Amino acid sequence: MERLRDIREDKDLKQSDLAQLLNVSQQTYSRYENDEISIDKDSLIKLAKYYNTSVDYLLELTDERNPYPRKKP
Repeated sequence: MERLRDIREDKDLKQSDLAQLLNVSQQTYSRYENDEISIDKDSLIKLAKYYNTSVDYLLELTDERNPYPRKKP
């Protein structure tokens, strides 16, 4: 997923930084970015919250970076 790489690089983060956030290996995170394996829903949500964007943006379904209004807990 090219957008995962782009947003990570925009924030000057390393793959290992995001791998640690998601509790996966750097190799696994690299495989997400290279579209070799699918990222699970919970990890995608965690990344969207971390980057303050929407899952749709990360999945390249929209170019709108702003997140949708979140549900109140």
